[in-house]
Amino acid sequence: MNTIIEPFRIKSVEPIYFTTREERVHILKKAHYNPFLINARDVIIDLLTDSGTSAMSSEQWAGVMRGDESYAGSDSFFRFEETVREITNMPYIIPTHQGRASEKILFTIMGGKGKYVLSNTLFDTTRANVEFSGAEGIDFRCPESKDPDLEAPFKGNMDADALQSFIAEKGPADISLVMLTITNNSGGGQPVSMANIKEVSRICRSYGVPIFIDACRFAENAYFIKQREKGYGSKSIPEIAQEMFSYADGCTMSAKKDAFANIGGFIAIVDELLAEKCRNLLIITEGFPTYGGLAGRDLEAIAIGLREVMDEDYLKYRIRSIEYIGEKLDKVGIPYIKPTGGHAVYLDAERFMNHIPVHEYPGQALCSALYLEGGIRGVEIGSVMFGKYAADGSLVSPPMELVRLAIPRRVYTQSHIDYVAEVIVDVYRKKQRYQGYRITHESPLLRHFTAKFEPVE
Repeated sequence: MNTIIEPFRIKSVEPIYFTTREERVHILKKAHYNPFLINARDVIIDLLTDSGTSAMSSEQWAGVMRGDESYAGSDSFFRFEETVREITNMPYIIPTHQGRASEKILFTIMGGKGKYVLSNTLFDTTRANVEFSGAEGIDFRCPESKDPDLEAPFKGNMDADALQSFIAEKGPADISLVMLTITNNSGGGQPVSMANIKEVSRICRSYGVPIFIDACRFAENAYFIKQREKGYGSKSIPEIAQEMFSYADGCTMSAKKDAFANIGGFIAIVDELLAEKCRNLLIITEGFPTYGGLAGRDLEAIAIGLREVMDEDYLKYRIRSIEYIGEKLDKVGIPYIKPTGGHAVYLDAERFMNHIPVHEYPGQALCSALYLEGGIRGVEIGSVMFGKYAADGSLVSPPMELVRLAIPRRVYTQSHIDYVAEVIVDVYRKKQRYQGYRITHESPLLRHFTAKFEPVE
């Protein structure tokens, strides 16, 4: 059959509260036009993030009940450790309460003033932790990623030539590490090819520079490799994942993504000395090394979810559901990052809201419009999230102005997705009605979480 159905049955449901447009006008104003400040109850379809918002399986809930809450040496930790080791083949597994906690520990140890962290694209919390350590994060995006309309199979790749030139120029002593994000979240959820992972690893090892993987969506990346890269069509997802990790010296992961868990993360490391340093900091900031800020029930849910996410029927459905939105948008000519990625659709806000200048934050305007017209919550990935200020106070914008609509795993059905597409089309057809925004309040780090805005009249 041509119809790809959800590979699960719904066992428990949560009601959606339907706001009216009039209500949303007031809600949006009260939230200072920032989706992060809107109460979840007032959101109809929540696509703010796919982090921690997944629906757990019956097996995961059963694991929650089996959780061993011993402070030290719990059985739940050892099941978790065994699972992560099996996937990554890395000997030292350190649990944390979420991905950014892993990043904080790693960059506190490996970052520092005068150092560089190089990446295909660092996401917001990763960059914030890099910069908080005093280091500088630099992205080397592949040339294909710079054309949003280009249909290329691996637009998440790192520019390996640029990487090698930079290391040769600066010297390996000043490079803390290379962080390869798979899939490339800030770059449109685009996958990274095995060939690129292997080449980046070769360059790093030739200079003695550590290479780490940001593995939040490792299974989705592995599925793209299976579908798109020559020589991998007959390999299983676990086999592909193991090969990806074999080229790295370590990885961080937010288990709130591809492990279907509502909380949790980890660091996996090859080097024993670095692992010891991470554990020492973990004890100060997170907890004992066999729980790392997590309950035993969370460790159980993560271990089960890491196995479930590698099911090919699930991944086929997951990737296809994102493609389905893209096809709906193509019929109307709505600009987005092509091809669709693994976990989200990235609307090209600069072209979508082409009447709003970049310094008036077209992505934030689009987010506001989607909420106003349909109660949909998305997130801006552009000058609000990644913008900097020049010495004269002018805005320095990132390469693209995007709005990410991240689809929680196993939460929404096809009718919800149809509704999302319908709202996007409606906003696009009357986009001239919406104005830009100015920032009235912002924090020095991760400003997009708490910034306040007002419309530009």
